[in-house]
Amino acid sequence: MTEDKPHTGDEATPSTEELREQVEATREELGETVEAFAAKADVKARAQEKTDTVKQQVEEKTTQAKAQLRDTAAHVVHVVQEKTPEPVREKAGQGLQAARANRAPLLAAAGALIALLFIRRSRKHR
Repeated sequence: MTEDKPHTGDEATPSTEELREQVEATREELGETVEAFAAKADVKARAQEKTDTVKQQVEEKTTQAKAQLRDTAAHVVHVVQEKTPEPVREKAGQGLQAARANRAPLLAAAGALIALLFIRRSRKHR
């Protein structure tokens, strides 16, 4: 803002134009100050900005976690494949092919097993 200077009496009285310039400068400063206070007082806008920032941070961390999980899973698969003996890998592959070829009976058996478990559970809770 403007600085108040003590009047010593030796100074010349400001002209009308200088006073108008001082008033205009003071108005501009006051307008900027009011805008700054209005921005700080707009709680809804500030909350939205904070929400957007947090949302972006969560998305970034989620992306990083997914990438790290993918890398770890790939590493685990690689280690397991190296450690698993060849006959076991062949049998697992054959079992997977058989399951893919016979999906309908396999799904029916899984459904029957789930139904049986629900029936047993409901009888225990009576």
